[in-house]
Formats: sequence, structure tokens, C-alpha cells
Amino acid sequence: MKVALFFGSFNPIHNGHTQLAEYLIDNELTDEVWFVISPCNPLKSQFELLDEYVRLDMLMLAIVHEPKFKACDIEFDLATPSYTIETLHALSAQYSDYQFTLLIGSDNALVFDKWKCPQQILTEYPVMVYPRSGYDFSQVTNLYPQMQLLHSPCFDISSTQIRTALTQKKDVSNWLHPSVFQFIVDNELYDS
Repeated sequence: MKVALFFGSFNPIHNGHTQLAEYLIDNELTDEVWFVISPCNPLKSQFELLDEYVRLDMLMLAIVHEPKFKACDIEFDLATPSYTIETLHALSAQYSDYQFTLLIGSDNALVFDKWKCPQQILTEYPVMVYPRSGYDFSQVTNLYPQMQLLHSPCFDISSTQIRTALTQKKDVSNWLHPSVFQFIVDNELYDS
């Protein structure tokens, strides 16, 4: 079983995330996509970060009808901050028959040297990189020729944009799964 691991805060999960996962499945680049929720990313500010269980609830709503998508909360039980290498090792130990590939955006690829044990990750796991607006793909190739660049569409949307729009009372329903949008409204999330 080939599994692409899509790490993120998913604060909130949006259509760009799920459309990228669909691209991987549709193009037979993986058998499943696991969305790994990071409770505490050491390279991100924790300001505005909703509780990980609330983010997990939204993730479950977004993928409930997608049998090849899975929600993975393994980092909830690991030490914080969450380091990808440790999560990869924990998953490999738990699912020894699975072949894991790390999926990251070109924004993360360009700061990959700041990750814990970046060379070890590259040695032990394949890494696929999807394009992010404003981050030069050719730089990724120059820095990490072993990373596989995906020619997926650039899903020009971010959770940060969504949170900002919500605080400004703008309509974000077209960026979110309808159930996720309703969950945010019902629970008055990202209001201030």
C-alpha cells in the first residue's frame, strides 16, 4: 500500500487540500492520502491555532465520503513540538507494510534545511512537492534534486486567507466543504 502523508495544521482544511489529494489519487501517484494533523508545528506561530480536536473534527467532515482519504492524529500522542522525522518513524513502525511518501508544498521545500534531520528524511522517504504560488519550483530542484516535483495545478488558497476573510465577515463558502463551512458558522470559529 502506497500512502502519501499530507502534514498540516489544517486550520481549517479547505478545498485546495482535498483537490490536491484528489490529484494524487486520480494520477495514481499513491493509493491513499493521509492527512496528518500537526498539533504544534515548530516552524509556525501557534497564534490563531484552534484546538487540534476541533481541527480533526473539521478534517473528518471534509473527507467523510472519500474512502481513499484518511485522517491521522498520530501526532496527538507524540511529544510536542511535532517533528516530521519522528512521526514518519512512528508511522513506519506501526504500519511496516506501508510505503510512505512525504507530501510538502514548495514553500516548505525551500525551508527544508530548517527541519529536524532533513537529510535523514530524504534518505529514508520519498518526498513529493506540490507548487505554491510565489515559491520558485526551480529552486527546489537545485536544492533537492531527489524530491519529485508534481505538475499539479496550483491551488491558490490558504487557511490564513480563509481565517482573515472570516474575521472580515466575507463569504468563504466556495473555499470550504459545505459541512466544514457550516461547522465553522455553527461554532462561531475564527470570529475575532
